Amino acid sequence: MDTFINVTITTDSEIQKLNRKHLKHDRPTDVLSFNIDETLPDGRYYLGDIIVSRETAERQALSQGHSVEVEISELIAHGVLHLQGVHHEGH
Repeated sequence: MDTFINVTITTDSEIQKLNRKHLKHDRPTDVLSFNIDETLPDGRYYLGDIIVSRETAERQALSQGHSVEVEISELIAHGVLHLQGVHHEGH
């Protein structure tokens, strides 16, 4: 069975709206994960959605001393771990 995720790269403003609506945190964040956990009619397994703020990723990349592409890749990996049930303290 094929497994897939949906990744969206967006703005601080848009991720803040999602963060406020779904987590009641009225602020932008770097990454959000939404677990879908559903087998579609065509047999594919839809693990979930990952939303990344490019603006936050750019700031974090600058402070970490690496490219925005590396930062976004790390945020997507972080989101996938959340979709698979791996969480860190405070979540």
